[in-house]
Amino acid sequence: MSADASPRAPRYTVAITGASGALYAVRTVAALLEQGCELDLVISDYGRRLLVDELGTEATLDRLMPYLERKYGDGVGRGRYDVISNRDLGATIASGSRPTRGMVIVPCSMKSLAGVANGLSRNLVERAADVMLKERKPLVIVPRETPMSLPQLRNMVRCAEAGAVVLPAMPGFYHLPKTLDDLADFLAGKILSALGVDQRLCADWTGRVER
Repeated sequence: MSADASPRAPRYTVAITGASGALYAVRTVAALLEQGCELDLVISDYGRRLLVDELGTEATLDRLMPYLERKYGDGVGRGRYDVISNRDLGATIASGSRPTRGMVIVPCSMKSLAGVANGLSRNLVERAADVMLKERKPLVIVPRETPMSLPQLRNMVRCAEAGAVVLPAMPGFYHLPKTLDDLADFLAGKILSALGVDQRLCADWTGRVER
């Protein structure tokens, strides 16, 4: 983690839970770090397992920053992150007084979705999300499940009604992606835009496809 980030750098919370989509998570983290942001990073137990299952043992939490630097370049060193235990309900981000600009849960498991939708605050991910809603700050939820049951769909509606942006892990293809990284860039760009962060990962739609 870089020690060079400004103390006044924009701060966001990134939560990683156990749904499939680790590549989306690390690309979002890297993109925010490239912008010089400071991150509070909360990863559930199944989120930690997800990183290893989908990205390999080099992406374990204690090796995450070297992994990001190898994959995305030294630019990620413009920002920094602090890892907070999902069990720590007394953490700073459990309070509305924390100067956080927004939060994303990527990917968001259906269990975490249900917890946020019903205000359960059973762990730090759910509590921090509840704080975003009550403080009227951006909360982006990136569910990854298919097909979806009626309770899951209703939980998404509850989150949207409460003020969250429900941004399913559905990458577009009009930009003619060539690799999995292209798909991850697209979704990470959508997430940054929903958080109000300028980004160049996802190009604006021009009305035509360049071939």
